[in-house]
Amino acid sequence: MQDGNAIEVKNITKKFKVYYDKGESLKEKVIFWKRNRYEERWVLKGISFDVKKGEAIGLIGKNGCGKSTTLKMLTRIMYPDSGSIEIKGRVSSLIELGAGFHPDMSGRENIYTNASIFGLSKKEIDQRLQEIIDFSEMEEFLDNPVRTYSSGMYMRLAFAVAINVDADVLLIDEILGVGDVSFQKKCFEKLKEIKVNGTTIVIVSHSLEQIEKICEKSIWIEDGKIKEAGMPQLVHEHYKSEMEEKRLIKKDEEQKKRGEEEKQQLPPGCSKDAYRTGNQSVQIQWIKVNGREEDVLQKVEIRRGFHISVGYKTELAGVKGKIACSIVNELGNLCSYADTAIDGYTDFTFQREGKATLYIDDHYLPIGNYVVHLVLLNEQDDVLDSLQQAVRLWVVPDSNGYETLPMTHRWELEAGE
Repeated sequence: MQDGNAIEVKNITKKFKVYYDKGESLKEKVIFWKRNRYEERWVLKGISFDVKKGEAIGLIGKNGCGKSTTLKMLTRIMYPDSGSIEIKGRVSSLIELGAGFHPDMSGRENIYTNASIFGLSKKEIDQRLQEIIDFSEMEEFLDNPVRTYSSGMYMRLAFAVAINVDADVLLIDEILGVGDVSFQKKCFEKLKEIKVNGTTIVIVSHSLEQIEKICEKSIWIEDGKIKEAGMPQLVHEHYKSEMEEKRLIKKDEEQKKRGEEEKQQLPPGCSKDAYRTGNQSVQIQWIKVNGREEDVLQKVEIRRGFHISVGYKTELAGVKGKIACSIVNELGNLCSYADTAIDGYTDFTFQREGKATLYIDDHYLPIGNYVVHLVLLNEQDDVLDSLQQAVRLWVVPDSNGYETLPMTHRWELEAGE
């Protein structure tokens, strides 16, 4: 193992046998022997990463990607089919909270039993007992049988034991939602404290915010392989964007499979999630982003301009009005807005057929997903045609690899005397 590393994972693989309908009893196995059919499913296909001493990393990915399996192999609950794992120091795991607790024993007795599983001697447990009790805030219930505890009380005690064993490496799997809000805050503060004291931490969680608060690095696992590793905020942004794109594609495919027709005839280039309002006396005929008609996600680069074009048609030529465009983020907050009247085109009138293009030369939209609402209005602000969620935008890193917004800044460098 290299100096400074606490964990080294090298090209590990793991497969499982997934039985279709396995017989349980001897009778079933004899009579229904054909049921013992199974398939081999590869969960990990060659994972490699290092974790430095005192570093905290997060493992993210959708269900079934292999992140929890990786953690279980780090705890030696299971072993890889190939590859190697090296860990330096005492390991404490929070994979199954309360594993080893006996329901008929008291909380106090279970502290001794559970702490001994983590490798502490009775003398060491005696020295830490009060600290564990204080952290769990369970003193008045400590001599009651664990079976009388609520699930929240049970988890509090288990967390208090695991977090107070002075481990060199702490492995955590989806358990940071323990107890009430104040206790969760206490858990986070304790994790930060032991991290400062040199404990190496590996966390598996679907809560990306939790990982960002504790970890310096995130590893995104997909289909048994590492897709991306790096600073949590950037990796998470890419992960969320891709998950959203896949969700929209899947939704679109499901709609097509069911043979659903849109409630109203939506124009080409329009998102499948769009819905129409207004009297359609002037009607949007098509929508394009950078000259393309796509009905799922339209990709635009951060820092780079783009344009949105709208074709329209009407039997009422000469109607005075305006065209408005709103860009809204995932939280529903308005990020950008433009309309022809505000921008000086106060004499604009709709012709029998026409086209309007909004050129956005500069924008300050962070990487992420957005929706575009398009509205055609008359002079009295009556809605002639409106397509809410007309286009879905996905802002991605630009061709130079920039992932952050520009800022006006300067440096001042001085040499020491």
